[in-house]
Amino acid sequence: MARPKNTLKTVQITVSTTEQVKDVLDVLTNTGMYGKNVAETAQRLLLEKIRDLAKDGLAPMPAFAPSGPTPPPDEKQGGPE
Repeated sequence: MARPKNTLKTVQITVSTTEQVKDVLDVLTNTGMYGKNVAETAQRLLLEKIRDLAKDGLAPMPAFAPSGPTPPPDEKQGGPE
């Protein structure tokens, strides 16, 4: 099953790392669980870690992302009576 196309604009970055980290990325890529290539595997692992940090309140979330449950409407501002 094909995955849906990403509708968010992407940007390219360059990351330098050690040979050992690249070797680990190669191994993870070869499992087929993280991506089709090393770059995709690195991107997915980075995104996973950023989500963990954000969940723990240690990374800022983008302005368009909800930060928690929506508060109930204020009755003085036309909410349910």
